[in-house]
Amino acid sequence: MIQRIQTLWLALAAVCMALCFAFPVAGYTFDLTTGQRVTAELNLIAGDNPDTLQQLASGEPLVQYGQRLAGMSTWPLITLALCVLLLAVLCIFLYKRRTTQARITGLAFLINVAYAFVVFFWAVDKYRDLLMAGLGGGEPVVGWQAGAFLPLASLVLLFLAQRAIRSDEAKVRAADRLR
Repeated sequence: MIQRIQTLWLALAAVCMALCFAFPVAGYTFDLTTGQRVTAELNLIAGDNPDTLQQLASGEPLVQYGQRLAGMSTWPLITLALCVLLLAVLCIFLYKRRTTQARITGLAFLINVAYAFVVFFWAVDKYRDLLMAGLGGGEPVVGWQAGAFLPLASLVLLFLAQRAIRSDEAKVRAADRLR
Protein backbone atom coordinates (compact mmCIF):
# COMPACT_ATOMS: atom_id res chain seq x y z
CA MET A 1 0.00 0.00 0.00
CA ILE A 2 1.52 3.24 -1.13
CA GLN A 3 -0.60 5.30 1.26
CA ARG A 4 1.46 4.51 4.35
CA ILE A 5 3.14 7.10 6.56
CA GLN A 6 6.64 6.24 5.33
CA THR A 7 5.56 7.29 1.84
CA LEU A 8 4.86 10.76 3.20
CA TRP A 9 8.23 10.88 5.01
CA LEU A 10 10.09 9.69 1.91
CA ALA A 11 8.28 12.16 -0.35
CA LEU A 12 9.07 15.04 2.00
CA ALA A 13 12.72 13.94 2.17
CA ALA A 14 12.86 13.93 -1.64
CA VAL A 15 11.29 17.40 -1.75
CA CYS A 16 13.87 18.69 0.76
CA MET A 17 16.72 17.37 -1.37
CA ALA A 18 15.16 18.82 -4.53
CA LEU A 19 14.89 22.22 -2.84
CA CYS A 20 18.63 22.10 -2.15
CA PHE A 21 19.08 22.92 -5.84
CA ALA A 22 16.89 26.03 -5.54
CA PHE A 23 18.34 27.61 -2.41
CA PRO A 24 21.93 28.73 -1.77
CA VAL A 25 24.03 26.81 0.75
CA ALA A 26 25.92 29.78 2.14
CA GLY A 27 26.21 33.51 1.63
CA TYR A 28 29.44 35.44 1.92
CA THR A 29 30.04 39.11 2.62
CA PHE A 30 33.51 40.40 1.91
CA ASP A 31 34.86 43.95 2.46
CA LEU A 32 37.69 44.92 0.13
CA THR A 33 40.42 47.41 1.00
CA THR A 34 39.00 49.73 -1.71
CA GLY A 35 35.82 50.18 0.33
CA GLN A 36 33.75 47.90 -1.87
CA ARG A 37 31.53 45.24 -0.36
CA VAL A 38 31.40 41.96 -2.27
CA THR A 39 28.60 39.44 -1.74
CA ALA A 40 28.68 35.89 -3.03
CA GLU A 41 26.57 32.76 -2.70
CA LEU A 42 27.48 29.10 -2.83
CA ASN A 43 24.85 27.25 -4.88
CA LEU A 44 24.77 23.66 -6.04
CA ILE A 45 24.26 24.85 -9.60
CA ALA A 46 26.83 27.59 -10.14
CA GLY A 47 25.60 30.82 -11.60
CA ASP A 48 27.56 33.92 -12.29
CA ASN A 49 27.13 37.59 -12.85
CA PRO A 50 28.80 38.37 -16.19
CA ASP A 51 29.78 41.94 -15.32
CA THR A 52 31.33 41.25 -11.92
CA LEU A 53 34.79 42.22 -13.10
CA GLN A 54 33.43 45.47 -14.57
CA GLN A 55 31.75 46.26 -11.26
CA LEU A 56 35.01 45.63 -9.41
CA ALA A 57 36.93 47.85 -11.85
CA SER A 58 34.40 50.68 -11.74
CA GLY A 59 34.47 50.85 -7.95
CA GLU A 60 30.76 50.27 -7.34
CA PRO A 61 30.03 50.01 -3.61
CA LEU A 62 28.17 46.66 -3.75
CA VAL A 63 29.37 43.89 -6.06
CA GLN A 64 27.77 40.48 -6.58
CA TYR A 65 30.54 37.95 -7.13
CA GLY A 66 29.77 34.98 -9.38
CA GLN A 67 30.53 31.44 -8.31
CA ARG A 68 32.00 30.41 -11.66
CA LEU A 69 34.61 33.15 -11.45
CA ALA A 70 36.09 31.52 -8.35
CA GLY A 71 36.38 28.13 -10.06
CA MET A 72 34.36 26.28 -7.40
CA SER A 73 33.28 22.81 -8.51
CA THR A 74 30.15 21.52 -6.82
CA TRP A 75 29.98 18.13 -8.56
CA PRO A 76 30.48 16.16 -5.31
CA LEU A 77 27.53 17.99 -3.75
CA ILE A 78 25.34 17.58 -6.82
CA THR A 79 26.13 13.86 -7.05
CA LEU A 80 25.36 13.17 -3.39
CA ALA A 81 22.17 15.24 -3.45
CA LEU A 82 20.91 13.48 -6.58
CA CYS A 83 21.68 10.07 -5.08
CA VAL A 84 19.65 10.84 -1.96
CA LEU A 85 16.82 12.29 -4.04
CA LEU A 86 16.63 9.31 -6.40
CA LEU A 87 16.91 6.74 -3.61
CA ALA A 88 14.10 8.43 -1.65
CA VAL A 89 11.86 8.39 -4.73
CA LEU A 90 12.79 4.77 -5.45
CA CYS A 91 11.91 3.76 -1.89
CA ILE A 92 8.40 5.14 -2.29
CA PHE A 93 7.67 2.55 -4.98
CA LEU A 94 9.25 -0.37 -3.11
CA TYR A 95 6.32 -0.60 -0.68
CA LYS A 96 5.74 -4.31 -1.45
CA ARG A 97 9.28 -5.24 -0.38
CA ARG A 98 9.69 -3.72 3.05
CA THR A 99 13.12 -5.16 3.83
CA THR A 100 14.55 -3.82 0.57
CA GLN A 101 12.83 -0.52 1.22
CA ALA A 102 14.38 -0.35 4.69
CA ARG A 103 17.86 -1.09 3.35
CA ILE A 104 17.67 1.50 0.60
CA THR A 105 16.30 4.06 3.03
CA GLY A 106 19.27 3.33 5.29
CA LEU A 107 21.62 3.79 2.34
CA ALA A 108 19.95 7.12 1.48
CA PHE A 109 20.37 8.15 5.13
CA LEU A 110 24.11 7.37 5.03
CA ILE A 111 24.59 9.24 1.75
CA ASN A 112 22.70 12.18 3.22
CA VAL A 113 25.05 12.16 6.24
CA ALA A 114 27.98 12.23 3.79
CA TYR A 115 26.34 15.14 1.94
CA ALA A 116 25.89 17.13 5.16
CA PHE A 117 29.48 16.39 6.15
CA VAL A 118 30.77 17.59 2.76
CA VAL A 119 28.68 20.77 2.95
CA PHE A 120 29.61 21.72 6.49
CA PHE A 121 33.27 20.68 6.51
CA TRP A 122 34.49 21.08 2.93
CA ALA A 123 32.45 23.10 0.44
CA VAL A 124 31.75 26.21 2.49
CA ASP A 125 35.36 26.52 3.65
CA LYS A 126 36.76 25.84 0.19
CA TYR A 127 34.65 28.55 -1.42
CA ARG A 128 35.61 30.98 1.34
CA ASP A 129 39.29 30.23 0.69
CA LEU A 130 38.79 30.69 -3.07
CA LEU A 131 37.16 34.07 -2.43
CA MET A 132 40.03 35.14 -0.20
CA ALA A 133 42.60 34.09 -2.80
CA GLY A 134 40.74 35.66 -5.72
CA LEU A 135 39.86 38.99 -4.15
CA GLY A 136 42.51 39.49 -1.47
CA GLY A 137 41.90 41.40 1.73
CA GLY A 138 40.18 40.21 4.88
CA GLU A 139 38.20 37.10 5.57
CA PRO A 140 34.60 36.92 4.33
CA VAL A 141 31.74 36.59 6.78
CA VAL A 142 29.85 33.34 6.16
CA GLY A 143 26.08 33.22 6.59
CA TRP A 144 24.37 29.84 6.39
CA GLN A 145 21.40 29.73 4.04
CA ALA A 146 18.42 27.37 3.63
CA GLY A 147 20.34 25.03 1.31
CA ALA A 148 22.56 24.00 4.22
CA PHE A 149 19.68 23.09 6.53
CA LEU A 150 17.39 21.27 4.09
CA PRO A 151 19.61 18.13 4.10
CA LEU A 152 19.34 18.06 7.89
CA ALA A 153 15.55 18.09 7.61
CA SER A 154 15.85 15.33 5.04
CA LEU A 155 17.93 13.30 7.52
CA VAL A 156 15.17 13.53 10.10
CA LEU A 157 12.53 12.56 7.53
CA LEU A 158 14.56 9.57 6.33
CA PHE A 159 14.96 8.45 9.94
CA LEU A 160 11.19 8.68 10.48
CA ALA A 161 10.57 6.71 7.27
CA GLN A 162 13.03 4.02 8.40
CA ARG A 163 11.23 3.76 11.73
CA ALA A 164 7.82 3.46 10.05
CA ILE A 165 9.09 0.77 7.65
CA ARG A 166 10.49 -1.29 10.51
CA SER A 167 7.23 -0.86 12.43
CA ASP A 168 5.25 -2.17 9.45
CA GLU A 169 7.61 -5.11 9.12
CA ALA A 170 7.17 -5.92 12.82
CA LYS A 171 3.38 -5.82 12.44
CA VAL A 172 3.48 -8.18 9.44
CA ARG A 173 5.72 -10.63 11.31
CA ALA A 174 3.41 -10.54 14.33
CA ALA A 175 0.42 -11.24 12.10
CA ASP A 176 2.27 -14.15 10.46
CA ARG A 177 2.95 -15.67 13.88
CA LEU A 178 -0.76 -15.59 14.70
CA ARG A 179 -1.65 -17.56 11.56
